[in-house]
Amino acid sequence: MPKILIIEDEAAIRRVLTKILSEENDSYQVEDAEDGVQGLEKIKNNDYDLVLCDIKMPKMDGVEVLEAVKKIKPEIPMVMISGHGDMETAINTMRLGAFDYISKPPDLNRLLNTVRNALDKKQLVVENKILKKKVSKNYEMVGESEAINHIKIMIDKVAATDARVLITGPNGTGKELVAHQLHEKSARANFPLIEVNCAAIPSELIESELFGHVKGAFTSAIKDRAGKFEAADKGTIFLDEIGDMSLSAQAKVLRALQESMITRVGADKDIKVDVRVVAATNKDLKVEIAEGRFREDLYHRLAVILIKVPALNERRDDIPMLISHFAEKIASEQGNIVKKFSAAAINLLKEYDWTGNIRELRNVVERLIILGGIEISENDVKLFASK
Repeated sequence: MPKILIIEDEAAIRRVLTKILSEENDSYQVEDAEDGVQGLEKIKNNDYDLVLCDIKMPKMDGVEVLEAVKKIKPEIPMVMISGHGDMETAINTMRLGAFDYISKPPDLNRLLNTVRNALDKKQLVVENKILKKKVSKNYEMVGESEAINHIKIMIDKVAATDARVLITGPNGTGKELVAHQLHEKSARANFPLIEVNCAAIPSELIESELFGHVKGAFTSAIKDRAGKFEAADKGTIFLDEIGDMSLSAQAKVLRALQESMITRVGADKDIKVDVRVVAATNKDLKVEIAEGRFREDLYHRLAVILIKVPALNERRDDIPMLISHFAEKIASEQGNIVKKFSAAAINLLKEYDWTGNIRELRNVVERLIILGGIEISENDVKLFASK
């Protein structure tokens, strides 16, 4: 049920607004406050979906209330109520973050439309937060080993900057989780994170994929197309498996990093981009450089911060926690009860040689949940977890 607060020093206006809103929708919970100080106190102690606030009030005017609310609860839409002499101030409040303003005496249709739109916006904000939490949960870093805690500390230090990050580690260790955490904890979190798997794109198409192309640039280029760098503008681009990128594409990526400019394939016009680059590889780039397959100057541009994700065999203490995490996640996905693993089963899994790392462990846990008993036993592991 939407909860609305009216902050207005004129009792007659408060009554009119309350009556209009209550008659429009009996699910609205309408409260009021007679001045800005009282209104702000109520906002601090309650959760409102919308605030209607007069501009000219004693003790604390509406502009001061708006500025205070934007600091403590910025998600609440604020609709300002203005007298005829307050119109310029009302317009200025929009620059300060007010959703809208209505003038006195309030026009019925204008008021109701503004309230509905403001409540719709609040609902969208709530839904986006829920969705973002779900996305974040998918990229949660599970573990308390020294190696993982070191990575978490590194992420917290680096995320707030625009420093480029090179993530290294074997396949299946969760390098993409590090990239997502870096983005979600950064000032760019409200802008896109664009992922590019450099190993999955044919070398002849990688430049078009990254930088876009213009119509006629090659046979299948039937129209202009923006690339991943443009799509990631103001956000982050994650270049996964960058060690598999062709040398010609590497040269263009280097230019993009040096000049913050890209050029679509077949075009001669430069495009300005503001992109944070995070890259990952399972290869030893020093070896790739020595053998002429990777540009040394690009390596030094990318590796401002190096984060090495350890193999699962290097963090066996995290295996019980990872098993529990995957068991809960798989049960949720399949709509089943969460199966427990016996201590003996867990100890046996801790002794395995996890060449496929976290990805392999997840697959084994799913197989055991499907094929094993109510509680996964040591015998289940011996029967079904073999490679």
